[in-house]
Amino acid sequence: MQSQDKNSSLESAFEQFVRRHKSSIYSVCYLFSNNPDEVADLFQEILINLWKGFPKFRNECQPETWIYRVSMNTCISADRKKKRQIQQVELSIDSHLFERQDTESRQVKMLYDRIHRLNLLDRAIVLLWLENLPYEEIGQIVGLTAKNISVRLVRIREQLKKA
Repeated sequence: MQSQDKNSSLESAFEQFVRRHKSSIYSVCYLFSNNPDEVADLFQEILINLWKGFPKFRNECQPETWIYRVSMNTCISADRKKKRQIQQVELSIDSHLFERQDTESRQVKMLYDRIHRLNLLDRAIVLLWLENLPYEEIGQIVGLTAKNISVRLVRIREQLKKA
């Protein structure tokens, strides 16, 4: 009976944890794919990995840092697996006929198109920077120093301006 109560409280804590941080997880997923089906698959894979690690999470770092690290690693692994698989041709129907065409929407789309041309590490750094994380935390997530993050962001901005 105690095992059931412990499991139930763990599930409840995990559910609350995911609800609090799901927008961060989705941000990472959309960084790696524009395809809604792939985003859903990535999100599910991240949840599985978070669930596996949740009982061991000891708050040695910020929860957001841990979530970003697990999310990034999951997406990078999935991206590597995808590149090793035979490429499939996707048939698409233009379901966005009535997409907004205002100037702001076009500019945001252009920015995301440019970001998607960056390599994976640079995309991750941009995403975390856009989430207003401090350089130290971005560095912890991607495994670089804060100074290195600063230098890379300057180079990324220049690269985006040229694109």
